[in-house]
Order: sequence, then C-alpha cells, then structure tokens
Amino acid sequence: MKSEQVFYKYQSEDQIKTKADFSFNPDLILIFGSPLALKHSGVVEELRKTYTDSIITGCSTSGEIIGTSVYDDTLVATAVKFNSSKVVYNSISIDKVENSRESGNKLIEKFDFDGLQHIFVLSDGLNVNGSELVKGIRTALPHKLNVTGGLAGDGADFENTYVIENKELVQSKIVTALGFYGDDIKINYGSLGGWDSFGIERQVTKSEANVLYEIDHSPALDLYEAFLGDQASNLPASGLLFPLSLRTSSGEEPVVRTILGVNREEKSLTFAGDLPEGASVKFMKANVDRLITGAEDAAKVSSRPLKTSDVELAILISCVGRKLVLKQMVEEEVEAVQDVFGETATLAGFYSYGEIAPFLKDARCELHNQTMTITTFTEQ
Repeated sequence: MKSEQVFYKYQSEDQIKTKADFSFNPDLILIFGSPLALKHSGVVEELRKTYTDSIITGCSTSGEIIGTSVYDDTLVATAVKFNSSKVVYNSISIDKVENSRESGNKLIEKFDFDGLQHIFVLSDGLNVNGSELVKGIRTALPHKLNVTGGLAGDGADFENTYVIENKELVQSKIVTALGFYGDDIKINYGSLGGWDSFGIERQVTKSEANVLYEIDHSPALDLYEAFLGDQASNLPASGLLFPLSLRTSSGEEPVVRTILGVNREEKSLTFAGDLPEGASVKFMKANVDRLITGAEDAAKVSSRPLKTSDVELAILISCVGRKLVLKQMVEEEVEAVQDVFGETATLAGFYSYGEIAPFLKDARCELHNQTMTITTFTEQ
C-alpha cells in the first residue's frame, strides 16, 4: 500500500489553483474539508479531471486531520494505491430523514459480499437520522462483516453538510460506502470516548425518533437550559459540551447522543440518533485527560491483533464536541494516536457529527457521538 497527502488552505473562492500531482495513479482519493473549501475551492473538480480512474469520496468536516495537525477551513486529500486489494464504491440518496433506515439497508445490499472484508461509510450529517441509518446497515450485513465511518460536519454551525459523490461530486442528502476486498488487506477499528457522566439517571418520557421532547415529564429544552446557564443561548453548539449517555436496557453498554438542533417553540432537541421513550439517560461532561487517553486507547484497539507499527493508514473520525472541549489541546489527541502507530503510518480524518463503529471486534456497529473512532488499514 502506498499513500500520499496534499493539504490546501482555503481563503477565498478563487484562492486555490494548485494542482495535485501524486507520484502514482491512486485507487482511492479521500477528501476531507470545510464546507466552503469543498464547494468553492475547485480542488475536488480538479482531482476528478486529473485522476479519471480513481474512486473519489470524502465529506465536509468540523475540522480536518492530517498527520498530527488539526485545521479549520482547509482541505486534505489522501491518495491510496493498494498492492493487490480492491476497493468498490457505492452511494445512495436520502430524500427524507424518515427513509434513513431503508437507505442504509439498500446501500449495503449493493455490494457483492464474496471476498468483502470491510465497509467504510460517509453520510450527510444533518439530513439523516444516524441511528436509523446504522440500523438499516446492520440488517443488510452478513455475519461478522462490519462497518465503520462517520457523519459529515459543518464546524459548530449545523447549517450545511456535504458528501463527495464519486462522479457527481459535492452533494448533500447522500451516503457513500467503500467496500474493501482481498485476502491481503487487514482492516481493524477502535472507538472510545472519555467523558464522565454525572447527576441522577433520568428517563425519556416523550420522544419521536431522534427528537427529544421530555425528560422525566419536563420539557427537554428547559432541562438543558438549566444545566447550561449562560451558555443556553448558544444552543445547539453549547449542547456539544453536555451530551447524553443513553441505554435502553439495564446491563446494556451505553451510547452517547449529541444535540444537532433546537426547536424553541416545541421546547424539543434534535439529536444525531434516536432516543427511545423509556430509555435511561444521564448528562455527561468532559474530562480532558480522559479524552486524550480515550484516543490513545482507540488507537491501540484498532491495531489488534497486528503490531501497532504495522498500521499503514489510519482514518480518524472524532466528534466535534471533543474538539470544542479540547480547544488548543485538540492536537494532543491526534498526537496520542500517532505515538501508538509510529511515524510511518499515514493519518487522515475529520471532526464529525457522529461516528459509526462497533464497540468491540465482531460486535454490531453503532452510531456514537463524542468518541474517537479509528479505522486502520494494512496490506500483508
């Protein structure tokens, strides 16, 4: 496997004219960038014209990762050439949020499962119900085949997210998937958080899919505003600092849910994934040291059973909430990942509105928020 990266700084609509000249003809080009850079820089279009045979996909972000650096308002293109492995691209449109589960199911059914090792998914971050999308993906997956990926971001603005469709380029309301085939490619993953829950456990008493109306029979927005105090006026962005830990049954591994939108008239909150009525929730807050340790541990898990030094490419998808909490320390979580893999591994990725991964090897994939999710690639 060979990989090279090109970094672009976006400043104005006519600023980027640089042509990317990779030293090989890539099988795959992954592009992560701010919404403005993706839409107006011309880089995606230029790469499509130059590398006509390459699969090109990617998405908008809440921050771009290249190596151990984290940027905003940039674009990072990572080109990959496989030795013997094969990559196949598929995509699907989501015309309505209510069709998220059906879209996830149909997307996975497009793949030939013979020889398929792993699927990597990138989705619109706003025009989708992430947990329903993942449920649809799960129902179509053969036994022991798994999926990782994430939801596109838009800084902390929650206005527009985009995914790169291989031929039609930058679009909203689509989900893309990459299928990796061959006996030589080894793909692993790890997903960990590092947030602390606090306060009493509460119950979801009124909700509809990913819209939360009441907690303990009180308006969800009122409860959140009470916790946020002066920061309540900055919702939904300030809600990223206080996600919810959710479990639907006792003994179940909790998942984290992050706010994507607010309806002040209905006093409701829209989350990245479902919050079923009767589920138990607790508020969470950040622990900076644990966030960085969580990223390090995700890297260790994602390299098993190989040696950490064997990792050739790692795609990092971390939640925008982590970035807002870590602030000037945000690069420390990426550096912690690089320390695990060593200098030879290529690191690319983005800050997201949701992460898709199993908790453990061979477990079912879930929608997460506030995690560092890492997918590693090695060709033997």
